Amino acid sequence: MRCLVIAHRGASGTHPENTIAAFRRAVDVGAGMIELDVQLTRDRHVVVIHDATLDRTTDGRGPVSAVTLAELRRLDAGGWFAPGFAGERVPTLAEVLAAVPVPVNVELKPARDDDGLERCALGEVEEAGAIGRVVFSSFAAAALERLRAEAPSADVAVLWEHDPVPHAILLAERVNARALHLRKDAATPAALSAARAAGLAVRVWTVNAQADFDRLVAAGADGVFTDFPERFLHNAPAGAARAGTPPRTDLD
Repeated sequence: MRCLVIAHRGASGTHPENTIAAFRRAVDVGAGMIELDVQLTRDRHVVVIHDATLDRTTDGRGPVSAVTLAELRRLDAGGWFAPGFAGERVPTLAEVLAAVPVPVNVELKPARDDDGLERCALGEVEEAGAIGRVVFSSFAAAALERLRAEAPSADVAVLWEHDPVPHAILLAERVNARALHLRKDAATPAALSAARAAGLAVRVWTVNAQADFDRLVAAGADGVFTDFPERFLHNAPAGAARAGTPPRTDLD
């Protein structure tokens, strides 16, 4: 069985993370799935950004939850990465679903407990007719429980960083998850075996080195999240998508 190559925040090693440019690049190189993070703006729009604050990946400041969508649209989400990407914006989940035809892993990152993110994100996915190609994941057990209550048939995955993995499997059973998304350091042969015995697919994050990829494929991982999907796909065109844009080398 082929290991699924999942573009972590898009092709984030060579493009600004969680932007349309990064997602389109991932599709162009042949990634089987993209992964993204969602949060709510102050006026309750579902937007695609990883950090709780704007500071690292935009030219704005402060919490994502403190700005409106109109205010967010005025920010540059690409220039921090490289000058050639200046003008990229923080997209909405609906915009990404419209732009990207491949399956999407939507990581739920609620700003506070029960802020309504799960219901809003589910609504966007259903309105886009994309429920059949979306996996919802989260580190927050309560977020997964709320999502499952809203959508009994949705595809859910448990995100897990550290041992003990049996606790993750118990949570997966509680929320009727289909997959376990493990940090690569926790993806031991024993962990993969236990997850498989529980009927769970195992996808591992974040894998950027060939040696790690080879080890995980040999161990039977169902998928890997990577900042550099082109490294593990044979149909990737050579070179960066934009001339003069250096690839990132500091990601792991």
